Amino acid sequence: MTSIPLFPLNTVLYPDGYLPLQIFEVRYLDMIRKCITGEQPFGVVQLLDGTEVRKPGQDETLAQVGTLARVLDWAAPLSGLLQIKCMGTQRFQIVSSEQLKTGLWMAEVALLPPDMAVPIPQEQQNVADALGALIRTLQEQKIPLDQMPIQPPYRLDECGWVANRWCELLSLTPVQKQLLLSQENPVLRLELIQDTLSENGLLED
Repeated sequence: MTSIPLFPLNTVLYPDGYLPLQIFEVRYLDMIRKCITGEQPFGVVQLLDGTEVRKPGQDETLAQVGTLARVLDWAAPLSGLLQIKCMGTQRFQIVSSEQLKTGLWMAEVALLPPDMAVPIPQEQQNVADALGALIRTLQEQKIPLDQMPIQPPYRLDECGWVANRWCELLSLTPVQKQLLLSQENPVLRLELIQDTLSENGLLED
């Protein structure tokens, strides 16, 4: 087990996911500065109840599975503002957590095993092909790399990587996103994504 600071958000970060953030709350400015200085990760967890910006007397409910985030780059354009670019690394399960007087959450977490690099089954190849087509479309639109929602390397031959990118892109409910993040079998996660894409008419026959 390891102790980490948490950053609750109204979104879910998946391993290898790209997350740009603007930090202005004091509790997170201090946390991020320490993470940058010590080259330490922080944990991104989904906020199930409450708001991202702290309000007096507000309770926050956190999801129990999250993802470690590593700061790739940062800038401080103004006093009291940090712009950071993060990448998701490893999933974790919260064992215990407490909110400090500053409002910052700290947690003891158990790291979950990373996805095995499982090749895309033929039955789900259309899911990977659709993601590859989307990436090519974004590239053709000349979108700057740091503004791309999907960052290289593009591992379109791996179940877990392809499933995770679709998890980020699709408009899923908080419960669905949390279930997919908690799903340890990358092939099953990809199958669930395939079902969702098919139901929404986003896959070719």
